[in-house]
Parts: sequence; C-alpha cells; structure tokens
Amino acid sequence: MIRIAHLLSLTLLILLMGCAPQDSLDQILKDGRLTVVSRNSPTTWYIDKDGPAGFEYALASKLARQLGVELEIAPAFSLDDIFLQLDRSDADVAAAGLALTGERENKYPHSVPYYTLRPQVIYVAGSSRPREPRDLLGRTILVLKGSRHSRYLQALKGNGYPELSWEEIAEADSMELLERLNKAEAELAIVDSNEFEVQQRLYPRLKVAFDLGSSQDMVWFLPPGRDNTRLLEFIDGFLQEQRSNGTLDALREEHFGHSRIISRIGSHTFALNMRRNLPRYEKLIHQVAREYKMDWHLLAAIAYQESHWDPSAQSPTGVRGMMMLTLPTAKEMNVTDRTDPGQSLRGGARYFKQLKRRLPDDIYEPDRTYLALAAYNIGRGHLEDARVLTVRQGGDPHLWSDVMKALPLLENSKHYSTLKRGYARGREAVSYVQNIRHYQGILEWQDIARNQPLPPIEARDYLPEVLTGVTLKAL
Repeated sequence: MIRIAHLLSLTLLILLMGCAPQDSLDQILKDGRLTVVSRNSPTTWYIDKDGPAGFEYALASKLARQLGVELEIAPAFSLDDIFLQLDRSDADVAAAGLALTGERENKYPHSVPYYTLRPQVIYVAGSSRPREPRDLLGRTILVLKGSRHSRYLQALKGNGYPELSWEEIAEADSMELLERLNKAEAELAIVDSNEFEVQQRLYPRLKVAFDLGSSQDMVWFLPPGRDNTRLLEFIDGFLQEQRSNGTLDALREEHFGHSRIISRIGSHTFALNMRRNLPRYEKLIHQVAREYKMDWHLLAAIAYQESHWDPSAQSPTGVRGMMMLTLPTAKEMNVTDRTDPGQSLRGGARYFKQLKRRLPDDIYEPDRTYLALAAYNIGRGHLEDARVLTVRQGGDPHLWSDVMKALPLLENSKHYSTLKRGYARGREAVSYVQNIRHYQGILEWQDIARNQPLPPIEARDYLPEVLTGVTLKAL
C-alpha cells in the first residue's frame, strides 16, 4: 500500500509540474524568437520603403537584440485583437502604444512605464470648440472600439451625462478617426496625444479642443497564464536602461520630434501643394531619386522646402529653380539652366550627395542626412563651426539633436566671434532641416496609408444573408 501511495504521489507531482506555467524567458531563448504584437500605425509599427519601421518596432528590436533572438511582429488590426493574442499566448509582448488602465492592470502583467499619454478631444478648426465634457452632448463623437476612451465616455454617461453618445470604430489606428473627422463625417474624435501630435501633419484643419481626463502611463503588456517573472525583470531593466542612457529620448526625437516644428498653416499649405503641384513633377522626382539612389520622399521634401515645387522660383539673392541653386553651385554641378526642373533636381541631388559624402565617416544615419541638409542650407563651413560649438557646449557633434541646439548660437556674437566663419543664420538652418523632415514624413505616410495591409478577411463577410446566423463550424 505504501508503494502504491508513493507512486500515486509521484504521478500527481509529475502532473502538477506539467501544469505549471512555463517560464516565458526560457521559452523565448529556446525558440530563438521574440514575438511582439503591435498595431499597424505610424506611431507604433508599419512597413516603409526599407521594411519594418516605427517607434515601438525600433524599441522592440533593441530588446530582441539584447536577448540575442529574432524579432517577429504579429500585426493587430484592432485593440481587441491585441489582447486576444495575449490571451491566446500568441505573442510574448504587446508593444503597441497602450495605456495602463485599471482593467488591464488587473488582468495582464505589464512593464514599467516608458512614456505618458493624454486623451484629447479633437475638433475641426472653424467649428464650435468644446471646452469641457458637457460640451460633448449632442455632438457626433468617434472613438476606437475597445479603447479606454470608450470606457471613459461610458463612465461619464453614467455620472451625470445620460444623453452622451458616441460611435466606436473597430480599428487599431486612430488615423481612421481623424480621416472621418477631416471628411466631416463626425464632429469630434478622441485620440491619444502622441498619436495626434504625429498625425496632425496629415490633417492641418484638426485641432485639440481639450484634454479628456488625466495623463496615463504607456506600458508593454504580457500574456496572462505564464510565468513572466524573469521576462518582466529583463524588460523593466531594459526600459530603465534605455531611459537612463538617452535612447528613449533619441527614439522619440527620431520618430516624433519633427512633428512639433511646422505650424498648422504651414501643414495646410503643404497639403494644398501636394494636391496641386506635386502630381506634375512626381514622376520626374521618382526618376531622379532612382538615378542618385535617394529616397524620393526626401528629394521631394527638399524641393518643396526650397521652392514649393516651382521651377521658376527665384530669391532676391539670385538663387533659382526648383532646388534653388546658386550660380556657382549650378556651374559646379553642370547645370546650365537652373529653371529646367530636371536639371535643377539632378543638380540639387548631386550637391546633396556630395555634402553627405564629405561628412566625417563616423557620422551615421539618420544624423548623416540631417547634418547634410543643414550644410545644404547654411554651408559646410558654418556646419563645422556649429559642430565645434556643440563640443564646447558638452554635446556630441555626430548627433543632429545636439548640433541643432548649437546652430542658433551662430547668431550670437559671443559665440560666432570665436569661430572661423563667423555669423550665420543658424535658426533658419534648424527650421530648414526640421521642415524637410516634416514634409518627408507626410509624403511617406501618404504612401503608408495607400499601401497599408488590410485586416484578415472574415469568411462570414461573404456568406449569404440567410446564413449569417449559422456558425461556421456548422457549415
């Protein structure tokens, strides 16, 4: 009997061990793969000309490298889909610009915060601006289905605003909300501050009415039902390291920094020119960009910043053409007619590439491009002076984020009198580069929106109406 009892105990122990939650970190290292579920949006993860991109993608890539494993992105096309994938353990981490709410905190393990979000009410400039929750009554409001914004409105409805109503859109990206708002298909939309800050460039008529509620922490979520203890410790340490060494700030600057520069009027003017003038020259810009192995969005953005895509443009100082070349630069680049759009684009592309080549070898992308743009505007000599000032100010002359802080000092006699080339319009150079980044981003995201992958097709969408109540299993 003792032996039988011992065997039964041993069998029970083995069964219990088999039911124990698996260690997430061990499994990731064993598989050699980190699976991250993320939204397909400009602020998180998307596919551009060079492949996967986006703030969350860049951060998740760094985590995968530290783990020594491959990164696999599992796309989600709605907020509900993100958490469904976690519930099914189809992903190891959800990195999708998600806020920490009480409901989510109770169900899903999560990382330390790495950013903060503010829910914002967005309206169309020129329409009646709401200023507080009571002003939402009687207005058509859009929110993402499954978002905390929807739950906040539900709480408002039950707390003194019973007439409040809204429409929930089953998308993962707030761009759909802003698109509908821009087309006058609704009066208001509620989105997060980081998403609107970036996407406002596409919708210059839209503005922030007021913040709805308080700021919330952005975190990564992990699947329930696993042993996430060691993985969470690794992720928390990773995020804290990225914050302390400046990587998080650098990533935010790279992906979002340029969106704060342009005025709403400037974005609106660009949108008009993009519809009216760009189609006449887009094919030529594509061709020249291919010839010089440049990103066509960048070449188009430089041409817009220089001339608003006007081949006959001329400044009081004598620079002319779509790329606004000086006469000496035009001669150096073998441009005989600066008003010819093809010659001007080729001359400007050739000159930009030359400036880029002449930068020190230890300046890497994307800073190499930004510093070359500054040189295109202010000249190589003044750029080098700004890099000298950057070192004096304790910055890194290889980083645009540091050099752009030093450039305005070229207008201060206290500084420029100590430099080889003297005074220069440094603030203008900063605006020049940031404007081009902004315009390039708009052009890229227009392509992204056109080429965005569609959600998986549901079989029920193709069923005859008479069968819509029949389950697929029954078929």
